[in-house]
Amino acid sequence: MRRPAAPACPETPVPATGRSLAYLIYLPESVKATGIAPVRIYMTLTSPKLPEDLHSRLASPLDPSLSSSMTDPAHSAANNDSEMKIDPTRAKTLNENLSSILTRIASASSPSHPPTRLVAVSKLKPANDILALHAPPHSHLHFGENYQQELLSKSLLLPREIRWHFIGALQTNKCKPLAEQIPNLWCVESVDTVKKADQLEKGRRALCESEEGKGYEGVLLRVFVQVNTSGEEGKSGVEPGEAAGLCRHVREQCPRLKLQGVMTIGAIARSRAAGEGAENEDFVKLREVRDGVAGELGIPVQELELSMGMSDDFESAVRCGSNEVRVGSTIFGERPAKKDAQIKEAVQDRKG
Repeated sequence: MRRPAAPACPETPVPATGRSLAYLIYLPESVKATGIAPVRIYMTLTSPKLPEDLHSRLASPLDPSLSSSMTDPAHSAANNDSEMKIDPTRAKTLNENLSSILTRIASASSPSHPPTRLVAVSKLKPANDILALHAPPHSHLHFGENYQQELLSKSLLLPREIRWHFIGALQTNKCKPLAEQIPNLWCVESVDTVKKADQLEKGRRALCESEEGKGYEGVLLRVFVQVNTSGEEGKSGVEPGEAAGLCRHVREQCPRLKLQGVMTIGAIARSRAAGEGAENEDFVKLREVRDGVAGELGIPVQELELSMGMSDDFESAVRCGSNEVRVGSTIFGERPAKKDAQIKEAVQDRKG
């Protein structure tokens, strides 16, 4: 198929009803270089006449009509056989698991504490699972991924309203493309060097310049500075005493980044102890680091969040004042081996 000048071109109409039309979206060069295939988006027409501004709407990723009419979860689940499907039984299980986690977070929270954000960690799980939780009744927004390529692939398949968190180990040379290629990347949680912060800044600047006029200019990429509170060798994160310097650099030298707060991953032994009712030393340490950073930067403590707590210890983290917890297997179940993971799962229609 010869590539046209327009960013989107109509393909063969879907034959089922004659009212659905497939559009092949051609990707920016920076994205195509990663090996991602072009994306098909299916639009169900409400009249036989195509909207005059359809091509421009497809080219504008922040256009609200694009989000609602072409990537709405209900539309994706029901309107075309070629689109991603949601298994009702699987969706019921996922929503029950999410409800349980939200209830446990609420029970562990202090009445005076702001609501705790739940990041559903969906690494190595199919995009169908994410779509099931993004759809009503929960309409969940925040999802976390550990691998850049997997995150990029899922971001191209799923609704733009999703707020992606990159929570995995971050390589310096991957920072710029990460910030540039995923416009709805809401937060990067594993920044632990000045070089990584600078590359994320360059990537966000490149996105703003390449998509000028589409609303990205005023949207800052949030970052957490990761702190190694346990002192474990080989674990990512800055030393507690170095956190303030990196936080200052983000605030003063990276105008397209927003310092959201500090993050830690607790030691396994301490997490298990916390599960038995003890206070997790890593969470206490991160809270102390946050308070110290706020003092050194001369900003209110409330301006810096704490991201701490995972499946085994999130309730302890909430009791210690965490603003955000990252929970995966308790919601999605055990993960497959990376080699067996599927970006998109085939779901069979139920008979009868």
